[in-house]
Parts: sequence; C-alpha cells; structure tokens
Amino acid sequence: MASVTSLSDSVQQQLASALSATLPEAAGADPLLRRSDRADFQANGILALAKKAKANPRELATQVVSRVTTGAVIEDVEVSGPGFLNITVSDRAITENLAARYADETGRLGVPYAADPGTTVIDYAQPNVAKEMHVGHLRSAVIGDSVVQLLEFTGEKVVRRHHIGDWGTQFGMLIQYLDEHPHELDHKASAEDTASSGEEAMSNLDRLYKTARKLFDSDEEFKTRARRRVVDLQAGDPHTLAIWQRFVDESKIYFFSVFEKLDMEIRDPDIVGESGYNDMLAETCRLLEESGVAVRSEGALCVFFDDILGPEGNQVPLIVQKSDGGYGYAATDLSAIRDRVFNLKADTLLYVVDARQALHFRMVFETARRAGWLNDDVKAIQLAFGTVLGKDGKPFKTRAGETVRLVDLLDEAVDRASAVVREKAQDLSEEEIAERGAQVGIGAVKYADLSTSANRDYKFDLDQMVSLNGDTSVYLQYAYARIRSILRKAGDARPAAHPELPLHDAERALGLHADAFAEVVAEAAADYAPHKLAAYLYQLASLYTTFYDKCPVLKAETPAQVENRLFLCDVTARTLHQGMSLLGIRTPEKL
Repeated sequence: MASVTSLSDSVQQQLASALSATLPEAAGADPLLRRSDRADFQANGILALAKKAKANPRELATQVVSRVTTGAVIEDVEVSGPGFLNITVSDRAITENLAARYADETGRLGVPYAADPGTTVIDYAQPNVAKEMHVGHLRSAVIGDSVVQLLEFTGEKVVRRHHIGDWGTQFGMLIQYLDEHPHELDHKASAEDTASSGEEAMSNLDRLYKTARKLFDSDEEFKTRARRRVVDLQAGDPHTLAIWQRFVDESKIYFFSVFEKLDMEIRDPDIVGESGYNDMLAETCRLLEESGVAVRSEGALCVFFDDILGPEGNQVPLIVQKSDGGYGYAATDLSAIRDRVFNLKADTLLYVVDARQALHFRMVFETARRAGWLNDDVKAIQLAFGTVLGKDGKPFKTRAGETVRLVDLLDEAVDRASAVVREKAQDLSEEEIAERGAQVGIGAVKYADLSTSANRDYKFDLDQMVSLNGDTSVYLQYAYARIRSILRKAGDARPAAHPELPLHDAERALGLHADAFAEVVAEAAADYAPHKLAAYLYQLASLYTTFYDKCPVLKAETPAQVENRLFLCDVTARTLHQGMSLLGIRTPEKL
C-alpha cells in the first residue's frame, strides 16, 4: 500500500506551483501553510516573498489565486488582510483522503516511511545494579521507549542500549562487605515468581548497599580494603567477579519485573552496562593521548575546554583517567561512543539522560568530535529531561524525605485507576477490572510524563492523572472505548465512506485533524518529541467529543450518513489506537 498524501501536502504543492508560475524566482519557496480558524488552512508566505520582490503583497496574492486550480482538493481560495490566503478544501477531498488511509492494509493509516532512514543507538532506562529504581528513573524509561516506537515506525533502524550502573567503586565496597558478612545475603532469586523474588532480592541488595556505604564512609581501613577490591574486580579476579555477577543477575530479575509493570519490553542483549566497555578503556585513553586530544595534568589524563570554566575562572577539565590509574564515567562514555559508531555503525547517538548531566555530555561529545569519532555524518544528542516534582512543586520525595520507590508509585497508580474503572464499569468482571486498571494506571503515569515537553519539570499528581476530564490518557482511552462501543452497537450498519455527502462542521474538523496524523508522527520522530504526538491525540479526542455531541451516528438521517459517520468513528479509533501505541499506552476495547 502506497502512503497517502495528506490534504495539507496537496494544498501546499498546488500553492507552491501557483507561486512559482506567478513569480519564477520564488520556485521552491515555502507558502507557510497552517491550520486556521478562518478557513481550513491559511498560507502567509506571500508577505515575505512580496517584500523580497518589492511587490505589493495583496496584488501578488491575487495573482497567485488566479493560478490555483480549484476542484478536486481546493474548493475555494481568497485573499485576506495584507496578503494572506484563506483556503477551503472540499468535503469530498476530506472523505476520500480518509478513505485511502482507512484502506491501508498494513494498518499504518497511509503514514509514509522516512525518505532516508539511518541507524540510531538510543541510550535510555539506565538503572543501577544493587539499587532500587526510584521516580528519577521513570522519565528516561518512558521517554526513551516512546522515542524508540516513533523512530521504528518511521523506518529507522533502532539499537536500544540500557547503560546500567554495574561497575566502579561501589561494587568494591559491596563485594568486600559481603565477603566479610556472608550471612547478610542468603536470598536466592527464583525464576518462578519473578516480580516478588526480584523485588525481595533488590530490597536486600539495597539494604546491604546502604550498610556498606555507612561503613565505607566511617571506617578508613574498610575503605582501603574496598578500594583494593575494585582493583581485583577490574583485573578480573574470579572470586570477585563471581560475587559481582550474582549482584548483576539478581538486579536484572528486578529490572525486568519493574519494566514489565511499566508495560515495556527490555531485552537482555540490549543491557550493556558500564562493565561492557571495560576492555576498551585503556585503548580509548591511548587514542586520546596519542592524538593530543587529552593531556596529562597532575598525573590525570584530562581534556580541557576554553569555554568551560569553574567559579574561579580556571578551566574545568573532563577527567578521562584519574591519577591513580582508575577510570571514571568519561572513559566509559567515550568507549561506548567508539563502540556505537564503529561496531554498531550508528549515524545518530541519542542519550535520554537527566538535564543535570548536560555539562558532562557536552564535554564528552566535544571530546569525541575532536578525536574524529563524531563528525558531520555521525551526531550525538542528549535528549535532556527535567525533574519529577511533587504536588508542592519540589522534587518528589516521601514524607521521610527519601526518594520515592518506582514500584510503590506504579502500584498506587494502578490502585487509583482500578477504583476509577470499577466506578464506571457496567459489565466488567473483577479480572477485567484488574487488567483495565493496570492499563489505565500505567497509561496515566506515562501520558503525564509524555504530554510534557521532555526538558520541562512536571508535577506528579495521581488525582489529576487518573481524571476522566482534561488532558489525561484516561480521557483518550475512554474516547477510544466509546467509539468501539458504538461500532459494536451498529448491528448491520457497517462503516463505509460516502464522498458524495456534505459534511457537518464538526465532521470536517475531525476529518481534517485525523488526516494530519502522518505529519505529526514525522515531526514527533524527527524532533524526538513524543509530547507533540500526545497534544495531537488529545485534540483528536476533543474533536471527537464535539462530533459525538453534534452529529448523531446510529440515528443519523439516512443509511448512507450512518455508514459515513461510522467510518469517521472508525478512522478516529484507529488513529487513537496507533498514536497511543507509539506512546507505549494501551487502548482497552471496553471501559
């Protein structure tokens, strides 16, 4: 099935050719078309062109209008104000375009693939071994997962990478502590009940980590032994590695259980932690030093930047290797770039990482550019995200002032959502209420995150998230379920497009918006901006609500109108379903 040209693209092409016929030097100029309250579309690109050509904008606009062919798509064009064009498309064109999308057997609704897809490695969902996941891990996972779906849908080859924290000083500390207190971790994770065993193993490890940390900070002799243990770990001592591997395995069982709760697919081969680059660290340092990108300073291997200065005005370097020979995050991150560029053949490296790490990544990317690993053909981007705040507008903490555990947060969201579903449910069994409660609760958490631009902070307010009113995923899920209910009640009437029928204003608005799905998906993928898709879907559901209020579907005036309105309902439902799935959110058939 070929992709479907959207109405705005058709109008854009017709205006562009009328423009270049009127003003040959304007060939290829953008008519600047957008949706408008005054007509279906407004084009205001003529103003700038007239200024450039020293022409009267209204006169130029009038000449362009005389060259626009009206009929199949454009029904009417008129000049307004200082030289804007107001364009109305025909009812027939709206219905025919949606019918072409509806007929797409691939289920893509006529959305084209990107013209020249590449390979993107996306680094997201980076929990730490032996530490429980908290609310801070939510955004990286949710935003990253949605960007993966969007990119894959447009035809990009996507390699997922979960850069888990599984190496470094804290493991020397943990392993040493466990060696000296072996009775403190007697739990064996069993695969039978992954979720509970994972959570239990992790809270054991988390407790152990906190105890070891306390000892490390208060006992100098233990600190020395722990640091020696880091050297053993990096040197591959078998006994040390065996204990470390156990930490990693038990942590992974826990990670999988949390991601399952989040309704996300995390695959084992995609988990390549800091340890995965251990064998590359020495060579990374050698390459940087030999090329002169990094220099020795007080025994450490550093990269300096003219524009990155400390409070005293002195240069703040990126330390690739410490003076004691140990490696920091920079060495691992630079080695990961080499692996992703040269082994995975990526042309885009995308990092979904907290905005507070912006300076670190700026220095790492600039270092990799100087080394020639990044260039005009291979780019690295940090998709920085803001903080999750409590209702009080401060970083989200428990009453005791601790960071909120992610599992507790998700469980509470599902409980709240189940209560909302139960209240509304007419013919759902307890089992169905539990299943829908999970889909609505997790959807609510994801949507609240994704409907905010990633770089902004957002307030975590469960009451608002599971509300049926306003910009929430529950509102969208209910719109979808309502349409499915109408389609079930339709009896013998089947959705069918009738391009010959005139459309009500509410039908036109809904149809034009549904037709714009492909453009929004392309823009959201290109900008790594799921919030643009979320905003589009909320507007789609709102326009559907208006249509539902103003245009009787099953009680429409003629059988043809019933079929055409069922068809509009079904196109809307398919668009909602596909759009929500790109955000990683389920759309239950009944609610």
